[in-house]
Amino acid sequence: MENVETKKAEKAQIRLDRELDSRATTYRPTSWKAPETLPMPDDRPGWKHRYIRLSTMGVADPSNISSKLREGYEPCKAEDYPELMMHATTEGRFKGNIEVGGLLLCRIPDEFLKQRMEYYSKQNKAQMDSVDNNFLRESDPRMPLFSEKKTKVSFGSGS
Repeated sequence: MENVETKKAEKAQIRLDRELDSRATTYRPTSWKAPETLPMPDDRPGWKHRYIRLSTMGVADPSNISSKLREGYEPCKAEDYPELMMHATTEGRFKGNIEVGGLLLCRIPDEFLKQRMEYYSKQNKAQMDSVDNNFLRESDPRMPLFSEKKTKVSFGSGS
C-alpha cells in the first residue's frame, strides 16, 4: 500500500514538473517596447528596402515616386512579403503592393546602392575641389587667407 502511494506521488511530481516546463514556454516577454511606426520586411539577400513617399497629407507626390522608380527602386508586391500582407493596397496605381500612410515599400539591388554612393561621392569631391581651388586662387601672398602659425614649446631657463 505504501509502495502504491509513493508511486502516485512520484507521478504527480513528474507531471507537475512537466506542466511547469511547458507553461513557462508560453509566457510573453515581460519588458515593453515601443511599436514600430513602419513595419520592415525580413531581410532578403542582395536587396535593400525603403519606404518611398506617395503623398503628403493626402496630396499626391508623383514626381517623387517617379524619380525613385527611375533611380532603380521597384515596388514590393505583398504576395512576396507574407509578413506584411495586411498592409497590401487594394486599389489605385499600386494595387497589390505594400503601402502604409502614403508611403510605398520599395526595394533596390545592393549593387545599385553602391553605384549610387560612388556617384554622389565623386560629385561631392568635385564640388569640394572646385570650392577649394576658387578660394585659394584669390589668396595673395601679401595677405594670405590662411596663415600658418608655428609655436615652440621650451622647458626650463633655456640656457
